[in-house]
Amino acid sequence: MSAPRFPTYFLSHGGGPWPYMKGPMREHYRLLERSLQDLPAQLPERPRAVLVVTGHWEEDAYTVSSSPAPGMVFDYYGFPEYLYHIQYPAPGAPTLAERVHGLLSAADLPARADAERGFDHGTFSMMKPIYPDADMPIVQLSLRHGYDPAEHWRAGQALAPLRDEGILIVGSGLSYHNLSKFGPAGAEPAMQFDGWLRQTLAAGPEARREALMHWAQAPSAREAHPREDHLIPLMVVLGAAQDDPAVCVYGERFMGVAASSFRFGVDRTPTAFDQLAA
Repeated sequence: MSAPRFPTYFLSHGGGPWPYMKGPMREHYRLLERSLQDLPAQLPERPRAVLVVTGHWEEDAYTVSSSPAPGMVFDYYGFPEYLYHIQYPAPGAPTLAERVHGLLSAADLPARADAERGFDHGTFSMMKPIYPDADMPIVQLSLRHGYDPAEHWRAGQALAPLRDEGILIVGSGLSYHNLSKFGPAGAEPAMQFDGWLRQTLAAGPEARREALMHWAQAPSAREAHPREDHLIPLMVVLGAAQDDPAVCVYGERFMGVAASSFRFGVDRTPTAFDQLAA
């Protein structure tokens, strides 16, 4: 019996180490948290491991974390001291890292492994609600300098076989990422770009690829993403998604701006949460 094919995801991961926060700010993440907690119920079975394409790691070659026990990367600032001592002790998966490296290299894409890289907050803040027991093996994949959307799409195509090998591929970013304009100043640009993104992802495979290769021409694109590090993980997961349709699995006005997350592939019976995400 063949293994089931896994969907791919582009997830808005929120800000900083939010699952570990205490106090009123934590309440802003209620709906995002519920969407992430719902994710395992959307899968055909429990994955063998998760490959996270993180918007918080950029190298001159696609770099895969290969430590069996990754540490932590506290890549944020201005938070209380206790948030620089948290731990998310999920295991790594060196065998998966080797497989990812091999698939990228076979596609003539520059690739290397990094045995020192720990989990950045684009990974651990997202994975904490999904797998709170930190018992799911995780491998991270970097973006490549230049943010070429076509090349990152091709990287996703190279990684597509993992979906039939029990691996969940997740792109971690934000559908809106302009830190200087969260709140009222960013509300209209975020809504315009989010509307374009939803419409584009709902289109047929060729139409959505063509549109996303020229994403900077979208309404308010550069106001939503002055630097596209939090958008480019979407290109990788779409390359891996092939022709699979998109479903919005999270959407709200988050701290004044529109934010969304998407799943590609694997139809299922909707859960109660889907009504909130629509």
